[in-house]
Amino acid sequence: MSILLALLIFSALVIVHELGHFLLAKKNGITVTEFSVGMGPRLLSHEWGGTRYSLKLLPFGGSCMMVGEEEESDEEGSFGSKSVGARIAVIAAGPVFNFLLAFLLSLVIVSCVGYDDTVVDVTPGYPAAQAGMQDGDRIVRMGGSRTWLYREISLFNSLYQGQKAEVTYRRGGEEHTVLLTPVLGEDGFYRYGFEKTGERTKGTILQTVGYSMAELRYWLKATMESLLKLVQGQVGLDDMSGPVGIVDAIGETYEESRTDGWYYVMLNMFMMAILLSVNLGVMNLLPIPALDGGRLVFLLIEAVRGKALPQEKESMVHFLGFVLMMGFMVVVLLNDIRHLFLK
Repeated sequence: MSILLALLIFSALVIVHELGHFLLAKKNGITVTEFSVGMGPRLLSHEWGGTRYSLKLLPFGGSCMMVGEEEESDEEGSFGSKSVGARIAVIAAGPVFNFLLAFLLSLVIVSCVGYDDTVVDVTPGYPAAQAGMQDGDRIVRMGGSRTWLYREISLFNSLYQGQKAEVTYRRGGEEHTVLLTPVLGEDGFYRYGFEKTGERTKGTILQTVGYSMAELRYWLKATMESLLKLVQGQVGLDDMSGPVGIVDAIGETYEESRTDGWYYVMLNMFMMAILLSVNLGVMNLLPIPALDGGRLVFLLIEAVRGKALPQEKESMVHFLGFVLMMGFMVVVLLNDIRHLFLK
């Protein structure tokens, strides 16, 4: 079941990503030769409006093939014949559609179960209580960043264990700011002395939309902070997950939630899809050759200098980037398998 769910989630994310490229390409008059769901040999296909729509054998992934995307071409309807702005919009649309999907799924979850606000209970004897905080205070800012969800507070504490933090809270319409130094708890985890103990809150339609945006913001922040830790060397290979690790996580989430019924299985799978969709969007925007971000770098260079770099040089850079990326993915995959056998 975990493999089936993972395939469904991965396929949905990739199809939405490619759909973004497809719709913006069509809007800008770029000829799309094929839009496919799945990979490998075609099972079904139909040509309509100059584009072949295909269902392929392997039930994951998808593609949007455009004229002149990989080779130099100035013919009408080719990728290269369009303005730089149009091409940037087409390439950026894939990650943007992943963020849009994450927002829509967040909207479903917040509509169904509500949101985790930042109203806290304070633990006696800990820094927060000693600084004057009380039960029912709403934390509005932590570490200089606005907080909408309690998970943002938990994320800050997890990423910056043991560090002092400036906390702004609201009580009775007034805001107060305190500087808290966390203390080491018996469980070996640094704590400021407040926690979220209440249930999730359901709000109005406008609040639901607003907190759905906050959900998207949280996952974007968590992804970017994790990447920063990776660049800084504070996150190692053992802290990363590839396809095998993700399938395993999906399976564990399914097993933990299926006793509560399919309703909660669905919501938890949506949450996994949000996490993966945001990660896919962010990773594709990184300035790495062969990814959308790498292509955007070349387009931005073209916009600044007024002409494109030679196509063969760009293609070579993307090819080398693809080889290096595949090598890295193999390393992550082998590490995933090692973890699986050590469990």
